[in-house]
Amino acid sequence: MSKQFASLGISTPILKASSELNIVEPTEIQQKTIPLLLSETHDLVGLAKTGTGKTAAFGLPLLQLINTESPVVQAVILAPTRELGQQIFKNLEDFSKYIQNISIASACGGIPIKPQIERLTKSTHIVVATPGRLIDLIQRKAIDLKQAQYLVLDEADEMVVILKESLDEIIAELPKKHRTILFSATLPGTIKQLIQNYLNKNVVQISANMETVGNQGIDHEYIVVDPIEKLEVLMHFLNSKEGERGIIFCKTKAAVNKLAKNLAINRFSSGALHGSLSQGIRDRIMEQFREGHINILVATDLAARGIDVKEISYVVNYHLPDVYETYVHRSGRTARAGAKGLSLTVLQEEEVIEIPDFERELGLKFTEFKKPSSVSIEENNTLLWAKQIFKAKPNHDISSDLKTKVKTVFHHLTKDELIEKLLANYVLQNKVEISEKDGKKPKRK
Repeated sequence: MSKQFASLGISTPILKASSELNIVEPTEIQQKTIPLLLSETHDLVGLAKTGTGKTAAFGLPLLQLINTESPVVQAVILAPTRELGQQIFKNLEDFSKYIQNISIASACGGIPIKPQIERLTKSTHIVVATPGRLIDLIQRKAIDLKQAQYLVLDEADEMVVILKESLDEIIAELPKKHRTILFSATLPGTIKQLIQNYLNKNVVQISANMETVGNQGIDHEYIVVDPIEKLEVLMHFLNSKEGERGIIFCKTKAAVNKLAKNLAINRFSSGALHGSLSQGIRDRIMEQFREGHINILVATDLAARGIDVKEISYVVNYHLPDVYETYVHRSGRTARAGAKGLSLTVLQEEEVIEIPDFERELGLKFTEFKKPSSVSIEENNTLLWAKQIFKAKPNHDISSDLKTKVKTVFHHLTKDELIEKLLANYVLQNKVEISEKDGKKPKRK
């Protein structure tokens, strides 16, 4: 049982569950936030980078503050995406394992609403929801928030546009005297305005782990490429990370689909994730990623919210993000739970001038990632071609007679001789001479 958490005022049932989850040493945001939430009554803004334990920072004290003898909704937690909402819901379920009679419900979008309505007819103390789905439930009069004492806005900077449209309607359902707890990885002007408009003027602001993005375990690097070689350089990098899990971020859904298709053609174990996919497909891809059945996730920024996989060793910014806060969220997907990680940004020559701005605004240092030589890229392309052949499925539509004739052509060759001839043919077909000199541009015939 964790003495560190016990010293913060956490009760025995929650300590027992946390200990079983190997949550024994509080992070900085947890140390600063938990005692305040347990002992004070004011609104609170918690600023901490992604991966620093914000869910436990508000979740543990919130569970302790719930009156399980009262069957009404006492706390509402809003998250920007269903994936993050489901993650928070699961965490709260795990934390509350030994709290008798506590009831937590998930009410996130992307799945049928009727089972959620049915669930909310039963005793519910905490609701984890996405804003749109909560509004829908309110309009259907399927949820009663008139006795809710706590409103938690998690990852508020990622749903500020949604909150602008829906927060008035949600707050109108809450009692006038309620406590708002806002957590964010960044503090852009839009969030400052939201705090000013909706939180008490005596709000307390807590900052933790803000000196670097996420934590000290992330190496921030960039690589400069010509547009024509961008995909080949990326595939060279991915081959060097074979067996490791990573996320590649693109600006648009179209870019995600195009890149994911190219990676699939080259037999990379990858999947695409963006908002236009059905929730069922998104859930299946995320499950495959979490279970390690695919190693690479190609995603848009919002679709990747809520991904909490500890073994993500690298993040690739295939497109430079438009705003600094987006870089914070992207890079925070790696180096979780004290691990090391790499955040690699792929740039064109004219974009390099933006790096000092990112360094200054985010308080970090980028180093240049050495671009592979042309020879190395060509060799990597050859390996990818070999993997395509290896992973190709037999075509059973080809006639047995034709197969026999082809086998007759090759029957006298040894395995090594066949490979030599295949390689020679590949080089000839691509009209490339692979130079022995490192750095020399391949000659195009």
